[in-house]
Amino acid sequence: MNGAQSLIRTLVEAGVDVCFANPGTSEMHFVAALDSVPEMRGVLALFEGAVTGAADGYARIAGRPAATLLHLGPGLANGLANLHNAKRAHTPIVNVIGDHAIDHKKYDAPLESDIEALTGSLNGWTRRSDHTADVGADAAAAVAAAQDAPGRIANLILPADVSWGEGGKTCPPVPARVPKEVDEATVGQIAEVLRSGEQVALLIGGAACRETGLRAASRIAAATGAKPFVEVFPARLERGAGLPTIERLGYLAEHVEYQLQGVKHVIIAGTKAPVSFFAYPGKASDLVPEGAQVHTLAGLDADVVGALQDLADVVAADTQPVLQEENRPALPSGPLTPQNWVEVIGALLPDHAIIADEANTSGVLLPAATAGAPRHDVLTLTGGAIGQGIPVATGAAIAAPDRPVINLQSDGSALYTISALWTQAREKSNVTTVLLNNRAYAILRMELQRVGAEGSGPKAQELLDLSGPDMDFVKIAEGLGVPARRATTAEELADAFSWALAEPGPHLIDTIVPPLV
Repeated sequence: MNGAQSLIRTLVEAGVDVCFANPGTSEMHFVAALDSVPEMRGVLALFEGAVTGAADGYARIAGRPAATLLHLGPGLANGLANLHNAKRAHTPIVNVIGDHAIDHKKYDAPLESDIEALTGSLNGWTRRSDHTADVGADAAAAVAAAQDAPGRIANLILPADVSWGEGGKTCPPVPARVPKEVDEATVGQIAEVLRSGEQVALLIGGAACRETGLRAASRIAAATGAKPFVEVFPARLERGAGLPTIERLGYLAEHVEYQLQGVKHVIIAGTKAPVSFFAYPGKASDLVPEGAQVHTLAGLDADVVGALQDLADVVAADTQPVLQEENRPALPSGPLTPQNWVEVIGALLPDHAIIADEANTSGVLLPAATAGAPRHDVLTLTGGAIGQGIPVATGAAIAAPDRPVINLQSDGSALYTISALWTQAREKSNVTTVLLNNRAYAILRMELQRVGAEGSGPKAQELLDLSGPDMDFVKIAEGLGVPARRATTAEELADAFSWALAEPGPHLIDTIVPPLV
């Protein structure tokens, strides 16, 4: 057994049986070893940003890591933006990063780079395998490290000669560290805050954004009058009829200031205290109301769901959660607008859908339109690095092939990783991409105003304009193997959405919607 075979066998034994890959010469023995370990599924993507984004989407839905195969430092660098999003989502990922053979590194070949330095921004776990006999143990350690609560990125650097060398050994799985239990005293202290008679906000994130955590948070809010909120960009949020509908904290600082107006205490559970995404002239970066106290029920590495349940049992023992009733919007008619396209989605969203939401400014009204739709999951842009939606949808579809995946995708962000459509076609994934085409970086138009930039004349506007020439996303999708249609009215969108859901495999709808700003 060579090093590559021992690596793949160890990954499979540890439950990592999907590898998203864009390999190069230094990874060829890993590629060859896939045939000797048929339990490992290799998924080819055409760009490393699609590789890492797909691994993120896969793990958010599967609840366990995927592996990636990246070519040296430049391959890792190409994938860093979506690894940044995965880091913010606390997604477990095992990156296998090929490197030059050990004796070759001293020659400073053109692709030589400092891979360890590139992994530093991910604040995860990094190890270099220097001996073939240790590769299996290193792989088992990487899988465990990736799954340490709350989840992180593990980087295993594999030199080519260590990969091809004989003497590889498999290693049994290594247990990951489980979330910390929140002690009774902390729960009691938070209960006293809730009983103080002052206005309290309860901000939840991480695992609390799924059914059990949502129900506990709703019970607490119903019994105490606390204002419950979900973090701005949750990694995975369960929504829909039969679940509590808890408002997400706003993206805009002004929105958050309104949501938290009058709050004297902010209780944090599985997330961090709110801050502004960017600095703005004359505005605060810390969004906790002035004079309000922040109390931590459960940190990022703690059992936030258990803590919320314990807290609910103390302050809301006889209180039931407030559940959302089924309530769909009526199908609209007429030309598409930022207001009515979301009503089409809300009216037709299928049962148990997975929404990969990178609609950005076009999707402001989406939560209201889908609140009473059938139960579904929403995967959001956790780290703010655009270009996530299509790859995340691709990985989610591989993790849950029996569920419809809906990618609500802004046009500017789509262009970063649009090649992931090809992977969807190759894998026959059931992904419907609703591409919201406003021919602009509309969010940057909004930010140009909000940061107080002066003199934003025609040259400035030109850098935020995606028209001239207009891009034909129908032809682009079809060229990558994905059937596509264009919609300019609500009726056309409803017809195209129904068509896409009825046929197996991926589809794209070029949805012409005017910009919100």
